[in-house]
Amino acid sequence: MRKTIVRTLYLIAGFICVLLGLIGVILPLLPTTPFLLVAAFCFSRSSERLHQALLQNKLFGKIIQDWETDGVIPLKAKWLATVMMLAMVSYPLIFKTFHYGLKLTVIATIIFALCYIWSRPSEPLLKGNEG
Repeated sequence: MRKTIVRTLYLIAGFICVLLGLIGVILPLLPTTPFLLVAAFCFSRSSERLHQALLQNKLFGKIIQDWETDGVIPLKAKWLATVMMLAMVSYPLIFKTFHYGLKLTVIATIIFALCYIWSRPSEPLLKGNEG
């Protein structure tokens, strides 16, 4: 019973993430890829058929496969994420007045996210060439 509930929750979360990812294709402020990566994770725990459907997707399948196998974030995605994050927080941080603690929290969050993104490989490891 508990296992069925957990699978159902993963399935629902997967559909919500796909929906948010699709909205992100239209809205530039909402990222698409992270939601689809989370959806792939959720579907891998709830529905192998839906997980495979994401892996076979023409637009995002390779990105999801590379992430699942090697933790890869493509260089183009790194640059896009960096530019979008900096663009979205720059104006309010510079021109709006709000508590400095909140500003520092935003800056720390952006730094943490960018460090994580740029610490990931940009291309899959070549199998068979590891020394």
